Amino acid sequence: MANQILLVNGPNLNLLGVREPTLYGTQTLQDVEDVVSHAAATHGFVVRAVQSNHEGVLIDAIHAAREDCTGIVINPGGLTHTSVVLRDALSGVALPVAEVHISDVRARESFRHFSYVADVAAIHVIGEGVAGYATAVDRLCALITGTSAD
Repeated sequence: MANQILLVNGPNLNLLGVREPTLYGTQTLQDVEDVVSHAAATHGFVVRAVQSNHEGVLIDAIHAAREDCTGIVINPGGLTHTSVVLRDALSGVALPVAEVHISDVRARESFRHFSYVADVAAIHVIGEGVAGYATAVDRLCALITGTSAD
């Protein structure tokens, strides 16, 4: 298996930098992908990125990851709180998962406090902005390689 990580960004994350910048900041999805690629490269990993507003596209990408990826970094967006099938896809591929949220979902509306992904993710990075993606990658690579995430 290659040293490849799948980066999954769910619905509406294509609007980063435009959608509610006071909540999500001004960095774009391309900035997220650049942050993740740079962080992964420092550990000898490459990244395949997917963003979709369609649940099935994300599930298909997760299923495909079992063939050539060693881990998954995911920001499921609103699917965090609604999608059992996304959770089951992550569980089904048996790869280590890092769940990322740009905002602190625990400090927002009550419906955002529950995550279907939480129990299948080994790593949770919440409320650290776009920089949280790098933290997630560092921790995921450490988990995969059995090294420290210093």
